[in-house]
Amino acid sequence: MTAIGYLKPAGLAALAAVGALVLAGCSQTLSGQAQPSPSVSASQSALTASPSPSASPNTSATVGAVVAGFPQQLLPLMTGATVVSSSFDKASTPATAALVGTVTAPTAAVIDFYTKALEDQGFKAVPGDKVGGVASKDFVRGDNETVNLSVVEAAGVATFTIGANVAAESAK
Repeated sequence: MTAIGYLKPAGLAALAAVGALVLAGCSQTLSGQAQPSPSVSASQSALTASPSPSASPNTSATVGAVVAGFPQQLLPLMTGATVVSSSFDKASTPATAALVGTVTAPTAAVIDFYTKALEDQGFKAVPGDKVGGVASKDFVRGDNETVNLSVVEAAGVATFTIGANVAAESAK
């Protein structure tokens, strides 16, 4: 995977904006040499990010660890896995939890681990196991509780994202 594959959408958008500014700042002369365009001002080269939406006071997220209050019974960390990021919002309806991790294991092992953990809690796997070329599995419990697991493997390391929308009392 290239470095661009690791960028978040906001980072990728910023990269595209910088590229557009660089291209806009040059114009072609008859000699074929790129020269600065007089129409590009210094103020156009500064990028600003729009403010992030406000999170609810009961929302927490962290990078590199399991966030405080995270429902580890609902979404356990696979043995040997490293947490990339996690988030939890028990105040929303339904409560939402998400975990991104990496593990030196095949995709099938990650899918099997979380399928067993979720089925043991009453979730049922929905038919289908891929979205495009990405391993993806959905689970439902009752009428409005859902979990999605997606896994991408490269060089023997599986990166997985698991997100749940469940009743607040289920988020343990």
